[in-house]
Amino acid sequence: MEVRARLRFVRIAPRKAQLVADLIRGKRSGEALNILTFTKKAAAKIVIKLLKSAIANAIQKKMDADRLYVKQIMVDQGPTMKRFQPRALGRATMIRKRTSHINIVLDEG
Repeated sequence: MEVRARLRFVRIAPRKAQLVADLIRGKRSGEALNILTFTKKAAAKIVIKLLKSAIANAIQKKMDADRLYVKQIMVDQGPTMKRFQPRALGRATMIRKRTSHINIVLDEG
């Protein structure tokens, strides 16, 4: 039985969040939390909250929290906010502030 948790419109670039997601893919939930706790990336804190939410969802569905593993974790691109920064000679440069959608699926195994 699968349990899902989803976090949308997170203000972090998908490329950066993907690096953290690759660290825990296929790992047991306890081991994944341990890895994320000691990872020095901004996305690690976001993924920890999402993983804890998915574990709480599993406990709510009467699943054994010790047997859970990360079956799937996906980081997709969300909408990009466009901002402009003034440059020399009256020009402007566009700055893209990217967002992410993070989905995690846990399963008993």
